[in-house]
Amino acid sequence: MTGTGMAELGKGGNTGIGAERVTVELHGTGGAVDLSALLVTADGRVGSDDDMVFYNQPSTESGAVRHLPADAAGPERVEVDPAALPADVDRVVLIGSCDPDDTTRTFRDVRGLRVRAVQDGAEPVEFLPPPLTDGERAVLLVEIYRRGAGWKLRAIGQGYANGLAGLAEDFGVHVTQPAPPQAPPTPAPAPVPAPSPARMDPPGRPLGAISLDKGGRASISLDKEDRELVVTATLEWDGGSAERRRRGADLDLYALFVPASAALHGVTEPGTLVKSRHVPEGTPLSPGSAGATGADVVYYKNLGSLAEPPFIRLDGDSRKPGRETVRIVRPREQGYVLLCAYSAVRNGIGSFADFGAKVIVTDGRGSTVTVPLFENTRTRFWAAIALADFTSPDGVSIRHVEAYSSRMTERRPVLHRDGSIRMNGGPVEFKRR
Repeated sequence: MTGTGMAELGKGGNTGIGAERVTVELHGTGGAVDLSALLVTADGRVGSDDDMVFYNQPSTESGAVRHLPADAAGPERVEVDPAALPADVDRVVLIGSCDPDDTTRTFRDVRGLRVRAVQDGAEPVEFLPPPLTDGERAVLLVEIYRRGAGWKLRAIGQGYANGLAGLAEDFGVHVTQPAPPQAPPTPAPAPVPAPSPARMDPPGRPLGAISLDKGGRASISLDKEDRELVVTATLEWDGGSAERRRRGADLDLYALFVPASAALHGVTEPGTLVKSRHVPEGTPLSPGSAGATGADVVYYKNLGSLAEPPFIRLDGDSRKPGRETVRIVRPREQGYVLLCAYSAVRNGIGSFADFGAKVIVTDGRGSTVTVPLFENTRTRFWAAIALADFTSPDGVSIRHVEAYSSRMTERRPVLHRDGSIRMNGGPVEFKRR
């Protein structure tokens, strides 16, 4: 925040800040709005309940974040000292909320909602959240987040109808709620069927067109030596409602891949979700691959190539509802390909399912597998949708994954050499900077 005058951020906009203390002020009229802060780690959750700062818990133990009530010195505000934040804190999220004891109060009653960030020796930054007229009782205002060795401030402006308690619980804060009245006992739910086993069509016989159930798998027979074969994987989305399309629903297809030269036949089944401590182990798919590097990615900044490794190419970047497609050739050279979708902040809080997102994989020779989404999981920037496992000698197995990043984290998924998947573990790279 340098220069003169006043900088204004639009929703999703960001600006660099220094490591000096920054004060975030909350302005508005028409009724009281409380200001709170959450100290969030890289996995999108707080480390403990002590990482929430608000009027009843006005400071962290380190003093790096402090809540100050409205007084003669200014409106309600939170002071953040980035240099003093613990090393495991990835960002500080600032939240506005209505009176928790009056459930009739929403942000429809609040006028002139405005956030102002002030830092010594720098110009102030202001953000006016968009109108909140759908019953929102809490709103993610701005966040101060690490970017390399520095810090940035980003405008969010996403509202929540379930108030501060519900929003905080999504970040891992334990909020004590009154016990609900006892309901009469209900019958035990029917057992959930196990995921359907992989279907492998006989060599040379087309699979036809199928759609996977949640957790399901299907396999397409391939001649691994066929240099004319092209497997396409398409992310399709229609944007959902007309209002959603008008506001924008720009999704991006990412193909994280492990080439055959680096892939492992591991003890973990490909497509399994693993934690940060997971160490890929197993038998190399190709001789001499023990020292090979791991996964890489094809996306709008790295379109890939069909003429040379990785033999995967993204056809282009669609900035509006439609489709993005990767083409995959030389199946003998492929190990694992994880098909992911990224949704930018400016899309709002709609889920990937709301956008009508799905992945379609086809060999162009009569076998097509559609991988739909079933969960209305909101405020997630990443969805790992499907894993294409080329390690079988007879073809490629398509597995329904549907795993989502933690709330409000932009860390990319990670694909390990054994085909396992870790969410919230990759780099952060915003689309527009």
